Amino acid sequence: MFLVTEQSDTVDEKRSGWRTIRKVAPYLWPQDVAWVKWRVVFALATLVFAKVIAVSTPFFYKGAVDALAGEEISSAWMLALGTIGLTVAYGMARLLTVGFQQLRDAIFARVGQRALRKLALETFSHIHRLSMRYHITRKTGGLSRIIERGVKGVDFLLRFLLFSIGPLVLELLMIGVVLAILFDVLYLVVVIVTIAIYVWFTFAVTEWRVRIRKEMNDQDTDANQKAIDSLLNFETVKYFGAEKREAERYDVAMAGYEVAALKTSYSLSFLNFGQSFLITSGLVAVMVMAAMGVQRGDLTVGDFVMVNAYMIQITMPLNFLGTVYREIRQSLVDMGEMFDLLEQPAEVQDKSNAANLKVTGGHVELRDVYFGYDAARPILKGVSIDAGAGQKIAIVGPSGSGKSTIGRLLFRFYDVNDGALLIDGQDIRDITQESLHAQIGVVPQDTVLFNDTVYYNIAYGRPDASRSEVEQAAKAAKIHDFIHGLPDGYETTVGERGLKLSGGEKQRVGIARTLLKNPPILLLDEATSALDSETERDIQESLLAMGQGRTVLTIAHRLSTIIDADRIIVLEDGLISEDGTHDELLSQRGRYYSMWQRQQSEEEEVMPLEDKASNA
Repeated sequence: MFLVTEQSDTVDEKRSGWRTIRKVAPYLWPQDVAWVKWRVVFALATLVFAKVIAVSTPFFYKGAVDALAGEEISSAWMLALGTIGLTVAYGMARLLTVGFQQLRDAIFARVGQRALRKLALETFSHIHRLSMRYHITRKTGGLSRIIERGVKGVDFLLRFLLFSIGPLVLELLMIGVVLAILFDVLYLVVVIVTIAIYVWFTFAVTEWRVRIRKEMNDQDTDANQKAIDSLLNFETVKYFGAEKREAERYDVAMAGYEVAALKTSYSLSFLNFGQSFLITSGLVAVMVMAAMGVQRGDLTVGDFVMVNAYMIQITMPLNFLGTVYREIRQSLVDMGEMFDLLEQPAEVQDKSNAANLKVTGGHVELRDVYFGYDAARPILKGVSIDAGAGQKIAIVGPSGSGKSTIGRLLFRFYDVNDGALLIDGQDIRDITQESLHAQIGVVPQDTVLFNDTVYYNIAYGRPDASRSEVEQAAKAAKIHDFIHGLPDGYETTVGERGLKLSGGEKQRVGIARTLLKNPPILLLDEATSALDSETERDIQESLLAMGQGRTVLTIAHRLSTIIDADRIIVLEDGLISEDGTHDELLSQRGRYYSMWQRQQSEEEEVMPLEDKASNA
């Protein structure tokens, strides 16, 4: 059973490796970019020149040795060069070999960097296209490490696959022909047998090491994920005094990495010793044959030296074969994980004939909408809401009733299971997501900011806005004076996720950002529920001003913030239980009335405490 599983895993890995090579090939030979093809051709040409010169170099070495040993030089051109000339020619040949190799790398560098950049951009863009369902389940630390390893593997794979394995095979073939013609076929047989055993041993041990390396990578990814997760939630760690617990958790992950890393080191030592044993055995066998030929008088001392030079020339690239093969295999594994990510389908996609959304008034309609994140657990069970252009519609209800789900459906983070969601009569499934997102502004319960300046975070709503427009949006959100009072003003960095600002300050930056975007439709998703009463009142004024002339959908927790709504919809268990204005719903003495009474009594209990605190 284990054998079958292991064999199937190996087959899957090889299939994944070929898939990766097929996907990388277009970056190496793109159909629409001529200069890339020319650079690849020139790089390959310099590679061939380098190998031809490398194979011819031992001839100069042989001639110089024979001349110094007093042997008769058979070639007229060697005789004409003389001993010093042959020595200089040998040095020049070695220099030209290195020169062509460096020229090859310089020519190919731009090709490799272009491929790396394009693949990195494609991966980054694809991740942003993936649906909300994927992003709420992903692990940021593990994901970033997969992308990092995969993108780095592109340049390595292109360079080593093209300039290590190919040149090695070419050089071995050329040296084999020289040995067979100038010496004896037996030399070629010994070299072939040595290389065959060496390659078999290297590939077998490396395959074993790749599995160990994959285990090490998994442990590394897990440790990195735990570290990033802990650092992102450092406040929670502090609240519960869990620094030691987090350190122990991280250490357990690193202990697994340590075990795998030690296995990798031990197996590398075994591989290196085995390779040295095989190569040395083949080298000694060939050199003994050459020495016997010199003793018989069949070969000159220069021939002996030339055979030695060729054997060393063979062993040097072979010594790196295990490393190159392992790195190529590891690059294929790393890139395979990244291509798995690229093949992750986007749950929500634009239709091929999708048009841009045209907002004529901002009329939003949910028509008999059914939706559930899981088929076994429906959230919305036939909800119909009609928000006229310029109206303020509030949606309230207990947790789990489907309030926030409506907001996610409106922004098309998910598609409805049944029914339709329309804006000015256009089904949002028939329009582009980009045009939809451009027409809707969202102020969430928890505004998350980029670790950049205040100016950048406000201007994110409309990057082409002028500085005066950004400041005007900040004034409308009543945060300009606060920003102006900061030491660096609008250039103040807000910290990771905006943690240098208070909740109210972050919320106002979010409001300013949305005001700058100036959308015709506004979604307020419990925008003030996490704030204190005084800050909530201030921000509520900003939200009220922002909603003027727009269609506003407010998902509310505190009922006191939506008493001025044109209509209030009460959701319960995925269905609309009540619908009307604040006064109408109170007069019905139903679900909304009981929620209002409960919140009023809670506020009355809190007020005396606040009064005592203020008096103190």
